[in-house]
Parts: sequence; structure tokens; C-alpha cells
Amino acid sequence: MKSVFKAISPLSQNELDQLDDLITFRKLKKGELLLTENQVCNEIVFIKKGILRSYFFNHQGDEITNCFAFENEFMASFSSFITQEVAEESIQALADTELQIISRESLEQLYKSGIHWQEIGRKLTEMEYVTLQKRMISFQKLSGKQRYEELYQNHQKYIQLIPLQYLASYLGVTPRHLSRIRKAIL
Repeated sequence: MKSVFKAISPLSQNELDQLDDLITFRKLKKGELLLTENQVCNEIVFIKKGILRSYFFNHQGDEITNCFAFENEFMASFSSFITQEVAEESIQALADTELQIISRESLEQLYKSGIHWQEIGRKLTEMEYVTLQKRMISFQKLSGKQRYEELYQNHQKYIQLIPLQYLASYLGVTPRHLSRIRKAIL
């Protein structure tokens, strides 16, 4: 987490050292939930190892995977984290996962301690917004095959660890169609 923060903004060693007392660690076993729907999200996690997915149930009761996060990425129910309202999704480990965690309270403490931390918060929020915008546009512009190719190109080492039904749901295709896409690409 420190290296990511340092890459975003020029932090002094003293500023980086502030994290030592604020970051906690947690391990999740494959299938374990980090957050359940209707809980308030009070922490942002950084994935040291593993994969997380965010999912919800639509109006028909179908489980929809809306996000994956991989090693060296952040994950949270960001809207719940920001608004302090209950989350509309659950977050689950898809593999044994090691996390570094910073609580909302600790993050607020960092923001108050200096402008560099505020800049990091702003830039991380901007990055999350851009990711969300790209995902929304991909559903309007790209085919399921193109979305799979993009995911495969960026996260090839993880894609085989994700169950087919979660991957299909994320891409907005049926598991059968995803099987055809995978056969055509591989």
C-alpha cells in the first residue's frame, strides 16, 4: 500500500511512517465474505495477494458480479464508504486473500494531517471514477468477446481462478456464450 501511495504523491518518510500504526492486516479464505449487503463499509482494503469480487442480486434474484479486484488494487464498497449508508453489494474472496486495511477513521486522520494525503485521496477517487466510467462505456461500446479479451489481456494470470458463472455475469454474457468466447480466443 505504501508503494502505491508514494507513486501517487511525493510523500516524505515521516508521512509514510504514519501508516504503520493505521494499517491492519487480514486474511480471508476462499469464499469468505469481507462485506455483506446492508452493512456499512468502514474500510478500504489493498490486496497483497488474492482476488476479491463485488456482487449483488438484481430484481429477479440473479446474482450479478459487478467488480473484480486483483493483487495491488484497492477494493471497497466505495459508495457506502463515502456516504456511510448501507452497501448494496457484498464482497467475497475468490481465492485465499491477504489484505492491508485502512479504516475510514484512519483515512480521515491522514487527510487532516497534510495536503499530500488529501491529494492521494482525491487521486484515488479520480482513478475509481475513471475505472467505473470505462466499465459503463464498455457495456455500451464493446461486445462480450471484446470485454473478455480486455480482461484477459490485463489479468491473464487470475482469469482461470474465477469461476465461469462469476466471469460470465461480470461480462454480461451467459456461461455458455463465455465458453464459446474462451474457445475462440484460446
